[in-house]
Amino acid sequence: QVQLKESGGGLVQTGGSLRLSCVVSGLSFNDYLMGWFRQAPMKEREFVAGVEWSGRYTYYEDSAKGRFTIARDNAKNLVTLQMNSLKPEDTAVYYCAATRNYGNIKRLSEYDYWGQGTQVTVSS
Repeated sequence: QVQLKESGGGLVQTGGSLRLSCVVSGLSFNDYLMGWFRQAPMKEREFVAGVEWSGRYTYYEDSAKGRFTIARDNAKNLVTLQMNSLKPEDTAVYYCAATRNYGNIKRLSEYDYWGQGTQVTVSS
């Protein structure tokens, strides 16, 4: 059974930092590109960041560039999202996801597996 389990969300003030983690089990982690998405209230789920299997290449939505860093540890089946300089507009449920497709990695339908999400709330 494939499981993606996020953790690390919480309440933080504007300008603060959070580190999200996602532990994956039940699949060959090295075969998958990992992504982080988020969904704010009343909005569609959107791509935030992605990292290909080796960790060498990373991808970011414009809103995350320069503030967020995605990384993976294949020995631990772990992907993380370090979020700095957080803003109220970063408030959302954050999801990690896994895909073996290296097509349009910003497209939700490309992903095979999803976690349950972790809430991030940034207060002003």
